[in-house]
Amino acid sequence: MSAAPELDVAVVGAGPAGLTAAHELRRAGCREVRVYERSPQVGGRMRTLRHRGWTVDTGAEQLSARGYHATWELLRRLDVAPHDVTRVGAGLAVWREGRARYGVGEPTAPLTGAGLAPRARLDLLRLLTGAALARPGAATLRDLTHRYHPDLHDYLFQPVAGCFFGWDTARSAAAPLLDILRECGAPSAWLTYRDGMDFLTRRLAADLDVVTDRTVREVVDEGDRAVLRFADGDAVTARAVVLAVPAPVAVALRPELPPDEVPFLTASSFTPMLKVSCLLRRPLDPAGDRPVHVLLTPAVEEAELSGVVVDHAKHPGRAPAGHGLISLVAAPARVPELLAAPEEEAARRLTRAAERYVPGLGEPDAVVHHFVHAFRHGLPEARPRALHERPAFLARPARAVEYAGDWVMLRPAAEGAVRSGALAASRVLSHLGRPVPSGTERTEPNRAAT
Repeated sequence: MSAAPELDVAVVGAGPAGLTAAHELRRAGCREVRVYERSPQVGGRMRTLRHRGWTVDTGAEQLSARGYHATWELLRRLDVAPHDVTRVGAGLAVWREGRARYGVGEPTAPLTGAGLAPRARLDLLRLLTGAALARPGAATLRDLTHRYHPDLHDYLFQPVAGCFFGWDTARSAAAPLLDILRECGAPSAWLTYRDGMDFLTRRLAADLDVVTDRTVREVVDEGDRAVLRFADGDAVTARAVVLAVPAPVAVALRPELPPDEVPFLTASSFTPMLKVSCLLRRPLDPAGDRPVHVLLTPAVEEAELSGVVVDHAKHPGRAPAGHGLISLVAAPARVPELLAAPEEEAARRLTRAAERYVPGLGEPDAVVHHFVHAFRHGLPEARPRALHERPAFLARPARAVEYAGDWVMLRPAAEGAVRSGALAASRVLSHLGRPVPSGTERTEPNRAAT
C-alpha cells in the first residue's frame, strides 16, 4: 500500500494565477497547499524589480477600475486599502507623421481623431456599434479591420495589440482584444498598484506556503494523486496539482497528456516579449504638448519599438525624486532577434530608436542604468484555433492535474490570470470532493471564446 500524499495540493508557478488558486484552496479548507516557483521571487509576469529607489515593473503595467471583477473581489477579500491602488497619470497617444496624437482609446476618439483620418473615425463608430464588435467569430485582427479604413488597423488595433500583447495582427484573433477593450473601457479608468505591480502577488504569497528557487521537471497524473519530480532529483506527491505556467511549459512538464486536453494545450501559443527599462537621471517625456503614460509607435511608423511607457507619469513613486523611468517595448517583429542578442545590444537598439520620440534620451549620462526584461512566453497569442478548441477543454472532467493562467481564459491580462486561478481551484475541489466556497468561479463566461 502506497504512502498517503504529502500535500493536499501542489501549485507550480507563483504568478497571479497560481497564487490565486492556492489562496482559494486554502480558503476552502485545504490545509497542505504548497506553491513551487522556479524564480527567486513571486510575481511571474507581474514581477517588480526594486533598485536604488526605482520601482520597475518588469511585465504588467496596469489594471482597470472596470472589467477586473475577479481581481477587485480578491482585493476586497485581502482588505487592500484604497490608497494602495491609484489612478494612472496621463493617457495614451499614438505617433503619426512626426508627432503624438492624443486620446487613444477614449470615448471621444471618434470626435477628436486620436490619430485617425476623418473617414476612419466614421468607420470606428461603425465598428464599435456594429455586429463585428459583438460577434467577431474567429477572425484575426487584420481580417476584421480589412473591410474598414486602413487607419483602424495601422494606427489603432495594430499598435495596441503590438505594444500591450506583442501580437501579430495577421495571426491573433480579434475577439479577445475586443472583449478586453469593451470590458475595461477608456485608459482614463486605468489604475496601478502604488508600490509596484507585484503588490497583489506579494500580498497573496504572504499568507501561503511558497517555495522559491525550486524547478519542477515533470508532473505525472496517477489518478488518485500526482507526482512532482524536481530538477534536483527529489519528488513530492500531492492529491492534486495546479500547473500555473504557460501552456507550452505545461505540455513540456506532462509526459502523457489526456487526449481531450491536447488540442487546446497545443493550440495555446505565446508571443515572446522584450522591453528595456531606462533609469533616468532626470524625468524625460515623449515630445508633445501634454504628458502621456504610453506613446504607441505603430509598425507603419517604427520598426524597432512598439511603444514607450512613461513609468514616472504612471506613478511618481516609480522613480526617486528628481529622476525618471521609462520602459521601451520592442516591436513584435524584432523580439526574436533581440532575444538572441546580448542584453547590451538589445538595450542599445531600443534606446537609439526611442531617441526619436523622447528628446534628451540620447544625451550622455541621460540613462543611469537599464534593465532588459525578456519573456520567451510573453502573453497568450489567442489564435483562432485556440478559440475553437477552448469550449471542449473547459468541458473536460476534473482531474488530479489542473491548469491556471491567462491562456486558459484567452484573456492576456492579470484579470485573466486571477479568473483562471479561481476556476482551477474550483475544479480541484470538485476532484477532491470538497465544497466550493462562495465567490470561487466554477465556469468562466468569456464571450471572446464563444
